[in-house]
Amino acid sequence: METLRLILLILHILGFSALIGGLLAQAGPGDKKVTGVMRDGIGTAFLAGLLLVGVLEGGDDPVNHAKVAVKLTIGLVLLVLVMANMRKAKIPNGLWAGLLVLAVAEVCIAVLWSPVHSS
Repeated sequence: METLRLILLILHILGFSALIGGLLAQAGPGDKKVTGVMRDGIGTAFLAGLLLVGVLEGGDDPVNHAKVAVKLTIGLVLLVLVMANMRKAKIPNGLWAGLLVLAVAEVCIAVLWSPVHSS
């Protein structure tokens, strides 16, 4: 089970890396758009996250359901926004910035809302 958990965790991290990388690749002036890398990244992160929760629920350690709910909500918003704007030639800068803020917030929540960092 531990190996499966680690594989899913790595896939989850790589998914968010692809999403954030796809967003940051468009930083600066010029039109922004949702790319296939961003779509695949959030899809991978979302699915791996769901499976990761399933594996954690099957384990002996307690699962922080509040953290899972917050991450699931933000992840679902990201997934919907990316999929809804996939076929558009360009997206507004505000939407691009919002996607970036939400993606970085997901990473911050994962890292900072962890039992490893509590005193």
